[in-house]
Amino acid sequence: MKPATDNATRWKLVLGSEADAQNQLAFDADYKGMDEVLTSLYDQSERKAGLGGSAPRVSRWLGDIRTYFPSEVVAVMQRDAMDRLGLHQLLMEPEILRTVQADVHLVGTLMSLSRVMPQKVKHTAREVVGKVVKELEQKLSNPLRQAVQGALSRAVRNPRPLYREIDWAATIRFNLKHYQPEQRTIIPERLVGFGRRGQALKEIVLCVDQSGSMASSVVYAGVFGAVLASIKAVKTHMVVFDTSVVNLSEDLQDPVDLLFGVQLGGGTDINLALGYCQQLITRPTDTILVLISDLYEGGNEREMIKKAAALRAAGVTVVSLLALADDGAPSFDRRVAEQFAALDIPSFACTPGQFPALMAAAIQGQKLQV
Repeated sequence: MKPATDNATRWKLVLGSEADAQNQLAFDADYKGMDEVLTSLYDQSERKAGLGGSAPRVSRWLGDIRTYFPSEVVAVMQRDAMDRLGLHQLLMEPEILRTVQADVHLVGTLMSLSRVMPQKVKHTAREVVGKVVKELEQKLSNPLRQAVQGALSRAVRNPRPLYREIDWAATIRFNLKHYQPEQRTIIPERLVGFGRRGQALKEIVLCVDQSGSMASSVVYAGVFGAVLASIKAVKTHMVVFDTSVVNLSEDLQDPVDLLFGVQLGGGTDINLALGYCQQLITRPTDTILVLISDLYEGGNEREMIKKAAALRAAGVTVVSLLALADDGAPSFDRRVAEQFAALDIPSFACTPGQFPALMAAAIQGQKLQV
């Protein structure tokens, strides 16, 4: 028996130990552990086997994969275990749930299980979801807040501000060219005001498809909605839909409550959702409606297009996000996307990192690039 080279080791891990039935390539201790946890999940043909029904065994397996593999690989293996081995049912046990590596996909899974989740697990599930939401807020809130506030200050200016409305920092920057060295001061040619203080400058409606395929998008939309709701110059609505519509705007102060209010699954009625959003909009030209959906309409498609056209005709800025996630290229109804494009409604996928710039561009009325 000879020691395995790096390349040979990798191939043996990929193919499984059965591919080396004579055990001609020896694993060291770490590679042997890797092979065992992979064999528990996959066999020789698809590397597919089973973890068995024992909760302690599953808990150890979840711990082992975090020992041997980086977090990105752990997330993939966890999703494979849920799909192949029915790990969804085992997530009903608090001790298992505490062991699983928490990420956006796990939050989506817990949201889909919320209706059948036993009471003993719900507290642990909220802790897991709260941890992920906190991490996402720390990562995403500042870029979004800065982008939106900066865009608002540029898009809405008061050309004749009262003294209390003067934006002194912007006024100084604008008038630096009028600096008088002799007087060591700036003589302002124009005052720059903050605009309409005391009221929202823009209204943003997040209209989110809660069908099962949109789970990651729902999680990110919930976090972004909470951040937008914290900006006083913006009035934010959060609407989720399947074949019915639910307004979760009041839950934006607590994104964990919001996410547990989402019921993933079911059909899709975009027409119904757009009709509901029309009733929320009071200042169309100051409103941005972000429809987050793969556009597979289960309701009345013809009426849906009519409502989208009516929103655009009224002056609403409408953006169609086919996905708000890092899951890669989404599946979507291209025919509906083409009809939206004819109405000047862009449709494209957007990663969480791109969303702040997207909102800034929409606020400033810039042409959004597909």
